[in-house]
Amino acid sequence: MDPSGGEAAAAAPLVEKRGAGGGRSSGGATWAQTLGNIVVSIVGTGVLGLPYAFRVAGWLSGSLGVAAAGLSTYYCMLLLVQCRDRLEEQDSDESAHIHSYGDLGAKAFGTTGRYLTELLVLVSQAGGAIAYLVFIGQNLSSVFSTGTHNPISPSVFIFLLLLPLEIVLSVIRSLSSLSPFSAFADACNVLAMAIVIKEDFQLFKSFFKTRKAFNGALGLPFASGVAVFCFEGFSLTLPLEASMSERGKFQWVLSCAFFGITLAYICFGIFGYLAYGDETKDIITLNLPHNWSTAAVKIGLCIALAFTFPIMMHPIHDIMEGKLKSSGWFQKICYNVQSAELFGLLGVRMLMVAVMATLASYIPGFGAFISLVGSTVCALLSFVLPALFHLTLMGSHLKPWQRILDYGVLVIGLVFASYGTYDSLFD
Repeated sequence: MDPSGGEAAAAAPLVEKRGAGGGRSSGGATWAQTLGNIVVSIVGTGVLGLPYAFRVAGWLSGSLGVAAAGLSTYYCMLLLVQCRDRLEEQDSDESAHIHSYGDLGAKAFGTTGRYLTELLVLVSQAGGAIAYLVFIGQNLSSVFSTGTHNPISPSVFIFLLLLPLEIVLSVIRSLSSLSPFSAFADACNVLAMAIVIKEDFQLFKSFFKTRKAFNGALGLPFASGVAVFCFEGFSLTLPLEASMSERGKFQWVLSCAFFGITLAYICFGIFGYLAYGDETKDIITLNLPHNWSTAAVKIGLCIALAFTFPIMMHPIHDIMEGKLKSSGWFQKICYNVQSAELFGLLGVRMLMVAVMATLASYIPGFGAFISLVGSTVCALLSFVLPALFHLTLMGSHLKPWQRILDYGVLVIGLVFASYGTYDSLFD
């Protein structure tokens, strides 16, 4: 999950805001810029857990899970765009207020729809933030525990290093000052993938012969949950589409992006599993040899993610601060005390960071955790809600086959979320 996958467009510095005129107003992004923005908003650290998912499911089963997750997510993203296009045709003035996923939820189901959508976005962002901390803690532990009989616990790095740093960074309200680290994190992800693949080719001896294509039916939901987590950038669908100067090309650009990302995910998962087999760890960088190049990549990833963590937390802070400002007791306190509002909001930010760090210290495994988040919250955001919104907002304009397809996505999404949750918790 990428740090720019937040509810507000401000969480993605590369996305231009929509024009204020409403209707079919467009941004200034070219198709190439939009293609890059889609890749940045989707590809994140979750990809480094794919080889482990392929180990659990089998290389062929894992490939099918990734392909199914990619195709389904692509289709559901288009459903959101169709819903907004329909609302724009009905009332161009009102459509000017549809900038986010939560706005679309409000159009479909009123206040309840907005609260439910924003709650799922909040939990999804929290899951991504926790995954960042777990990833950083485990990689730093592997780097600095090399050759020691008593490895340093990842929780030590989370509490003694990451927590103080993230509390300091939480006071920064301008995301533009942190946006270069997002690009740096993506560059480190690509570099890590390249080094892993290079090591993979050196380890190929038995190739497909000794690796399982299918590892039982129970492995497929696990791999699919990890894949859904890896494709999560869903909240930025509407801002990305609105940022294009030629919005009619969005479907073509999105299809190109998803084809390339899905193919890269499948290749990376297969290569990692074939190289390490049953020894594949839930973060593939932990399988890399202990030398200066892999240590540099791990540390680079950790530094970049540490500075993009505040971007991941931005939607959480935004929602929590909005609720706090609207509460009566908070307004009474701030009425007579100078600077009380500022210190109160900063205190909430620090508290939320501390909560994320505490939860991260209890996560037993990176792979199982991202599969759980992908199977539950991400599945509801990516499949269930888009199908519901499409059925509600498009109404009689849908053809019979479209209704059947939407209901199919809705039912499969609910079943997948239910079983995936059970499977991940059991694992």
